[in-house]
Amino acid sequence: MTAPPDSTVRTLLRWLLGGALVAAGTGHLTVQRDEFQAQVPDWFPLDDDLVVLGSGVVEIALGAALIGLPRHRVVVGMVVAAFFVVIFPGNIAQWREGTDAFGLDTDAKRFGRLFFQPVLVIWALFSTGAWHAWRTARAARPSDRIAR
Repeated sequence: MTAPPDSTVRTLLRWLLGGALVAAGTGHLTVQRDEFQAQVPDWFPLDDDLVVLGSGVVEIALGAALIGLPRHRVVVGMVVAAFFVVIFPGNIAQWREGTDAFGLDTDAKRFGRLFFQPVLVIWALFSTGAWHAWRTARAARPSDRIAR
């Protein structure tokens, strides 16, 4: 898949998302560990702290890749979007289990937060050109229809 030409807006959005991921990942490893542990679902089979530390390292790496690997931004964007999808069950668990963290101390606040995750997925795909590259590649594919 080929990335569209980079634009100032895409670059700024990609850097902003990368910085946010690095900051969040740093929080996982330091002062926000307890808050992030609250988001690990009760049913998840690994130790909460291990999950938080591991996801923190992954977030830092993904954020750094968004900023430092512009030539690979399409692939990085798809991986970041997939990461946001993979961690979404933690947000659902926080809402379903009624766990307070990050100032989300009511069911309404926890439920409202669920709608931000798709925004992050779209942000990752748009800011890296991954959405455009995927659509372009899909349009160039031969039809899947059987010739009659």
